[in-house]
Amino acid sequence: MIKFVLTFFCCLLTFISQAQSFVGAWEAIYFNEDGNKVRSVVIFSEGHQVMTQYTADTGKFLMTNGGSWKLDGDTVTENIEFDTKNPDRVGSEVSFQVHINDKTMGIVGDDMIWTRIDDGTPGQLHGAWLMSGRVRDGETQSRDTTRPRKTMKILSGTRFQWIAYNTETKEFMGTGGGSYTTKDGAYTENIEFFSRDDTRVGASLKFDYELIDGNWHHTGLSSKGKPIHEIWSLRK
Repeated sequence: MIKFVLTFFCCLLTFISQAQSFVGAWEAIYFNEDGNKVRSVVIFSEGHQVMTQYTADTGKFLMTNGGSWKLDGDTVTENIEFDTKNPDRVGSEVSFQVHINDKTMGIVGDDMIWTRIDDGTPGQLHGAWLMSGRVRDGETQSRDTTRPRKTMKILSGTRFQWIAYNTETKEFMGTGGGSYTTKDGAYTENIEFFSRDDTRVGASLKFDYELIDGNWHHTGLSSKGKPIHEIWSLRK
């Protein structure tokens, strides 16, 4: 009995360690059929992920997909919530075997190797967040995060990406992302791709941030110079 308990405990620790080892950001660099250098970045939070491809030199957005994920042994299963390349996949599950260590990971049977960017640190906003409200004229306007229309932002320790999509209609509205920092109450985004407007690439946007009762309050001026106060809640 003691041997069984110890074996089970060791297996449980191994499972937890493997799941935690995925958390963070990873990248792969390659050249596509047009000869363009492509950067592919995937961000894993504890339960959600997003993968995006864009040209490394210009930041031109190419594609993105993502949703929730879980690990069983060496098999990752993803529930697709958005996919710009193949919207018909939304709502489906895909599974694949993986190999991973502290520095690299890959899919069994695929030659592409992903290199770790970070492990969920040092940024203080790591996780998958849903837009859950706004404050306008001093009044909080809440948003139902269970509805199909979602605006999600996934952050590792150094990378961020927001995605607007609808799981019911399989519609994709837009995305943008890059690197970020959190320092002395300031949250700064450095945009590396933006699906709606390539001219935004290279811009840096600085906001104030505060965690209140577990919610992320995001305040400052929008890219158009208008004041914003957004509230984001962690996905469960």
